[in-house]
Amino acid sequence: MPTSASSAIPKPSSDLIARLTAADAAVKLKALRDIKNQIIGNRTKKLSFIKLGVVPHVAAILSSTSDPNILVQSAAVLGSFACGVDAGVSAVLDAGAFPRLLRLLSDPDPKVVDAGARSLRMIYQSKLAPKHDFLQQENTKFLLSLLNSQNENVTGLGASIIVHSCETIAEQKALYDGGVLEKLIDLLDGSLSQRDASLESIATIFKNNVEAIAKFMQSGREDWLSYIIELMKDRNPKTRLLACVCLIVIRNSSSCYLQDIGIKMKLIHSLLELLDSPDQVGDEASFVFSTLIAEKEELQKLAFEANAIDKLYNHLHKDQLSPRRFQGLLLAFSHLCSKLESCRSRFLSLQVMNIVIDAIKHESGDIRIAACTCLRSVSRSIKNSSAGYFMNEAVVLPLVRLLHDPSNDIQLAALGAISNIVVEFSTKRSIFIGCGGVKELVRLSKSMDLDIRLNALWALRNLMFLANIMCKEAIFMELTASLLASLVCDPEPSIQEHAMALVRNLIDGCEDSIEYVFAEDGIVLNTIGRQLQNISMDEIGVQGMYVLCNVASGNEFHKEGVMKQLFPRGDDVIHSFVVKFLQSDNSQLRIAAVWAIINLTLPSSPRALDRVTKLRNAGIVSQIKNMVNDPCLDVKLRVRTVLGQLIAFGDGIML
Repeated sequence: MPTSASSAIPKPSSDLIARLTAADAAVKLKALRDIKNQIIGNRTKKLSFIKLGVVPHVAAILSSTSDPNILVQSAAVLGSFACGVDAGVSAVLDAGAFPRLLRLLSDPDPKVVDAGARSLRMIYQSKLAPKHDFLQQENTKFLLSLLNSQNENVTGLGASIIVHSCETIAEQKALYDGGVLEKLIDLLDGSLSQRDASLESIATIFKNNVEAIAKFMQSGREDWLSYIIELMKDRNPKTRLLACVCLIVIRNSSSCYLQDIGIKMKLIHSLLELLDSPDQVGDEASFVFSTLIAEKEELQKLAFEANAIDKLYNHLHKDQLSPRRFQGLLLAFSHLCSKLESCRSRFLSLQVMNIVIDAIKHESGDIRIAACTCLRSVSRSIKNSSAGYFMNEAVVLPLVRLLHDPSNDIQLAALGAISNIVVEFSTKRSIFIGCGGVKELVRLSKSMDLDIRLNALWALRNLMFLANIMCKEAIFMELTASLLASLVCDPEPSIQEHAMALVRNLIDGCEDSIEYVFAEDGIVLNTIGRQLQNISMDEIGVQGMYVLCNVASGNEFHKEGVMKQLFPRGDDVIHSFVVKFLQSDNSQLRIAAVWAIINLTLPSSPRALDRVTKLRNAGIVSQIKNMVNDPCLDVKLRVRTVLGQLIAFGDGIML
């Protein structure tokens, strides 16, 4: 009779538990071996046995026997449960097996020690593994005892603990001062396993730690650096990759080492070659490549000259591309195209965009994020954006759909891409509006998550930039004056800044646009005026003053509206935030304030004299006169413009 699919999955069995708890060692040993043979490499069976509650019984065996064979098998079973399955790691930890496995490391039988170390290394492959506090001296001593072991799995465990637990500069310093780094350097001469583990641990201790690198290099150990450079040519792909990782960490952390073009080219070529590896090394090579070139225009140029764009593109077309490798390749494209127009042009000429668009809809969240990040970098080009590569339904629709994704990270990635593609200098903005993009951005601008709220505002701000009056009207209808006002006075300063920048773009251009800030009894303009009375950071003042500057460029009604914000108490003009802004150390804030005064004092304006009188009484004119030799040339030029206009009112000075 055929066996059904469900019958292949273990069912609750008191017999299994009975055998695990049997007094007969042979029965117990056979039960452990049976479990191990069933779960190795079989995620489904691992989860089934975990649900049966098998793990606590196996963990209990470690405390109830001294039989070496049973201890070895118990440790092997626990390690198998933990291998590659976080649920298994949780089950092992919850069963209290971790301290019991640690005790196996001091067992007199080397086979038991090896089994315990193997199992613990499986646990330390997971982010759920316990952290070791290296600021406690006994933990550093314990780590050194592991690294001093003759057993490769024990030294490998020590390295795994470093990589997993060492996160802060203080912890790095504790390991360095405790002699751990010296021991790791010695292990570079060990076996292949020890060498690889040592490379990864050295990179962990050196990461972002200029002081540790400098101190170590001063001790006359430059030879080991040359040795690691040589390891980039090792026969073993993993060793070559880890050597690259270590060298990149040193290079990125300290400007004193590995800065010559020769080592840069070696790193680029080595990592591009490692992309050909069919295993995990090939999967990780693109991520390491990204850490090398990220935010470094010179390295991106060298990579482009090494034909990196084409090589990455060729890998995208290989059969059975793993999700991890696909993600890494997209991120590598993202970094390559982040600064150089030449990279973006080559990217687009190869039609990689078609792959990126499909990746936006991929079932893997990590790949969707990588695709959005890639799109964000490529769309930084004004030339390509104007050519219409991005503002089309094939790109916009899947991005707008991602704004509904339950993952905040995916929403943020989509918003980042949208912020760039909506900076469009044609009528194609209507495509984004027609796809419901504005409605979604407005919805997310009310999110409880600060990053999402901020990025949604950023996208709206860019969408509004140089938009025509029809687009502005459509956007404003979704936003509403009351929502804009609430964003302007949001508790978060960054939201205030971007909300004011959004208003600045809204009213820039034709005079009719200025009317938006007077809607609903001027709620937006009044709110901005109140916020400028007491700003928490200069950037808010800059954006707010440019709003007032744009409003003051309008008609007499608009200019008087600005005067009401500068002097909310009417005739009481003694105190005004404008004087404080003009005296600011921030040149951008001074420029914005002077521009507003320029627009308020145009001699051709009918009521300009009344405004000049108020400005003089408030001490603003005298402050302007004091700025004739401002250290900022832009401010100085704008000040001279104001003083030239004031001559018409008998208030100028000889220039």
